[in-house]
Amino acid sequence: MASKTTIVETAYAKINLGLQIIGLREDGYHEVSLIMQSVGLTDEITLQNGDNGLELTCDLPGLSCGADNLVCQAATLVAAEAGRKPDLRIRLHKNIFVGAGLAGGSTDAAAVLRGLNKLWDLHLDPDIMKSLAARLGSDVPFCLEGGTALATGRGEIIDHLKDLPTAHVVLARPKGLSISTGWAYKNFRSGRVINHPKIWAIVDRLRFGARALVPYMANELETVTIPAYPLIAQIKAAMVGAGAYFAMMSGSGPTVFALAADKEQAEAAAAALRDFDVDIAVTTTVGRRQG
Repeated sequence: MASKTTIVETAYAKINLGLQIIGLREDGYHEVSLIMQSVGLTDEITLQNGDNGLELTCDLPGLSCGADNLVCQAATLVAAEAGRKPDLRIRLHKNIFVGAGLAGGSTDAAAVLRGLNKLWDLHLDPDIMKSLAARLGSDVPFCLEGGTALATGRGEIIDHLKDLPTAHVVLARPKGLSISTGWAYKNFRSGRVINHPKIWAIVDRLRFGARALVPYMANELETVTIPAYPLIAQIKAAMVGAGAYFAMMSGSGPTVFALAADKEQAEAAAAALRDFDVDIAVTTTVGRRQG
């Protein structure tokens, strides 16, 4: 939906099909190799021209609508690039779990970049869009287009891959549990990793579908987060026990995703969590954004 004064953008959540930590960089970040994948749990961002500065409203109680929100930072950044004031009214409808390892803030910021590029008829070069995205956070460049991608560097160098064939996904996030990405990386020790992902094997086998990737998928940050929060391992076990063919933590957690053969199996895996205090979404993988 678009007009001269309003743009509505859909922002897709992200999971990691593989997360490998290669080492610590000179800039203090970790060098990583990731397979990122969009899923159909979404936020909606409505952008309208205003006349009295930047105003952000959100339907999720407790979520900051101030300058610390990446939505506001993205709007301010695009306005500076365009040489204009950020006179905007932005409405954020949240469905993506907050602080959950699903890139919720990053995908909202990417949606603002896309939306303002349209609303203000900026026609920004794709390389400029990617540069702005990288300034906002490591996941934001991927979220501009989404789909399936290999991410390297600190996660901001994106190589888009052919879309993974549609897979059924269950997302489960323990309520009240928020894990700092910085904490997870700071406490990572390579010597604790037994199950390393085989990133290039995943890339080579994407066309065969998600089930073919299972022998090669792993998240090295589980070695940090699961010992501290055993509930994550319990959720994984419950979903696999109910028929999902794979389960893994996404990013630094605490969200766990499970892969299922069909919608019925996905719903069975979700139902197996009825005794856990979790937010749940049953969805599918999503391909790269077109246009």
